[in-house]
Amino acid sequence: MSSIKIVLRKKGLSDGTYPVCLRVTKNRKTKYFSTIFKSTEKEWDAPSGCFNKKNSNYIQNNRLLLKIKARALKVYADLDLEKEYFNLDDFGRRFRVDANPSTDYVFPFFEEIIAEMKLAGRMGNARLYNETLKSIRRFTNFKKLRFIDINNSFLNKYEAWLRSRGGADGGISIKQRTLRALYNKAIERNVIKDFNHPFKTYKVSKLKGRGIKKALNFEQVTKIIHFDVQKNLHLRDARNYFVFSFYTRGMNFADMMVLEWNDIESTTISYIRNKTKGRFVITILPPVQEILNYYREHTLPTKYVFPILLKDGLTPNQIEHRKKKTLAKYNRDLKEIAKLCGITKPLSSYVARHSFANCLKQKGVATDIIGESLGHKDLATTQVYLKELGSSVLDEAAALLL
Repeated sequence: MSSIKIVLRKKGLSDGTYPVCLRVTKNRKTKYFSTIFKSTEKEWDAPSGCFNKKNSNYIQNNRLLLKIKARALKVYADLDLEKEYFNLDDFGRRFRVDANPSTDYVFPFFEEIIAEMKLAGRMGNARLYNETLKSIRRFTNFKKLRFIDINNSFLNKYEAWLRSRGGADGGISIKQRTLRALYNKAIERNVIKDFNHPFKTYKVSKLKGRGIKKALNFEQVTKIIHFDVQKNLHLRDARNYFVFSFYTRGMNFADMMVLEWNDIESTTISYIRNKTKGRFVITILPPVQEILNYYREHTLPTKYVFPILLKDGLTPNQIEHRKKKTLAKYNRDLKEIAKLCGITKPLSSYVARHSFANCLKQKGVATDIIGESLGHKDLATTQVYLKELGSSVLDEAAALLL
């Protein structure tokens, strides 16, 4: 007796979701194979083994799941024809080789993951992985690289190479974290064994923790809040986006870009953060309400709150292209606002998030409430605090900034 099905594993993850896996059963023995997906129970249709319409990207995600299942069925059928008897280990080896012929080589696996992300519509992650792949290829002079070659020495040399090319802690951290994530995916998919994991000795965390220098104090934020847009109409959107982000606990540009009017209720905004997939329910404070009122009157005829995506129904690739273009303009406009406000610190879209945490600290809010700069040091710890404290505590804390 055998079966092949896409399922949610029963063991939940720290963010409240469950890993989506391929489950293969043969002769009453079962083995699970990881996919790139995770899901809440509300977004999952167990009988059919796929995402339901509550998942924001269910059509493309389900296409990839069907592709994974079809590949598994083919591998199983081929083994059944070739061998009189085979077990799940045989299946696992063939399934991995079928997906990635150069089993323990880094670059083919990189390309496989990027292709899966694009198929799933995760264009931002695909772009990040692709940029890291190109960087490592240049570092290695385009030579073949195996996972066994990635050790502490390799990582330190890669860091030094990035610094020699003008890399700063933030950019280096992103590339090393991406490589670490890829390494972990290789372990999850049985491409390699978890033996002498290089990131147990090379700590990416050493590259973090300096974001507070980018934060504004409350006096500086107040200058932006009261910035006279009537004299600088071309900067109205940039000012509004920054203030909106600041008073919504540092909502980032990617989430603001796809925020829909359906996410807005009479007193709250409810959305799922794209980066962490965590759900946030935020009380609408007066400055946010004022901005919402403005865009209800002046927005485009789309489902989106802000006039960033020009029409509905864009593909993930079109959305990513639009994000890149508009974010660049937003950051240019913020620099002009900073100059006009007499703010000498570098101003960019993410500064609103840093500043939110910094200003709460100025107001005397306990560190355990804001989670030590709300992700500047340890985003996972911040999320734990958010989950444990609930929205009401943070809403009261945010109200102190009025």
